Amino acid sequence: MRDAQAQASICSKRSVTVLVLLALTAAIDGSARAESYPNRAVKIIVPFPAGGTADAIPRLVADWLSRRWAQPVIVENRTGAAGNIGAEFAYRSAPDGYTLLASPPPPLVINQNLYPQLGYDPTRFEPIVVIAHVPNALIVNPNSVRASSVAELVEYLQENPEKVTAATQGNGTTSHLTSELFQLMAKVKLRHVPYRGSAPALQGLLAGDVDLMFDNLGVSLPLVEAGKLKLLAVASAKRLPSLPNVPTIAETLPGFEAVAWYAIVAPPKTPATS
Repeated sequence: MRDAQAQASICSKRSVTVLVLLALTAAIDGSARAESYPNRAVKIIVPFPAGGTADAIPRLVADWLSRRWAQPVIVENRTGAAGNIGAEFAYRSAPDGYTLLASPPPPLVINQNLYPQLGYDPTRFEPIVVIAHVPNALIVNPNSVRASSVAELVEYLQENPEKVTAATQGNGTTSHLTSELFQLMAKVKLRHVPYRGSAPALQGLLAGDVDLMFDNLGVSLPLVEAGKLKLLAVASAKRLPSLPNVPTIAETLPGFEAVAWYAIVAPPKTPATS
């Protein structure tokens, strides 16, 4: 619950739970209005582990929709293969609006460029709505990284290539791509340590198994506020109104921006109207 509350504070809870969710409700309601949709439980597949932003945002959505519809809206985590397992399950589900997929970019647009063969065609999902945009952030274990700014970190990394380890949510995830972008623009080299999602990666960061991570800010923020991790900068183009004293990475590396989106899609051939 705390993760969801933190996510809401970063994404603007009002916009997520009112404006976007109204659009989501209208989009899904319109697909089966003649059947009084929904007349039974709706399942939202999340292809990443519980505890991360990819899980927290759909749970906010599911809670709101279940109250609006007076029907259960269940979030089910089906993890593995950088989101491909859950995405394939949703893809092969009945196109009736009762199984949906909530996902960040990897299964929908990135993985087709990384895997020689997928068990689904991401271009055939029926788009419903983008439910949130969440900036990535540069977070470090304060016991491992002494730098207090992006500039200090870049200077250290340039003098010590591949000595600092970077956790990611997994190969091809937004945190991985953000890390690669940072290395390219800062002309530094990190040692990549892939995990299976945000939650296990953050646990590794907390334990000191890795030194830093580019993570979606919402879930990480409570750990920063508790003093367990240190937030060096956010990857949005401008400073966040909710964190005005936290600089952007772009203030050190002009043009740097990495903001993840989260979308809900339906299986292929799910009708727009009935």
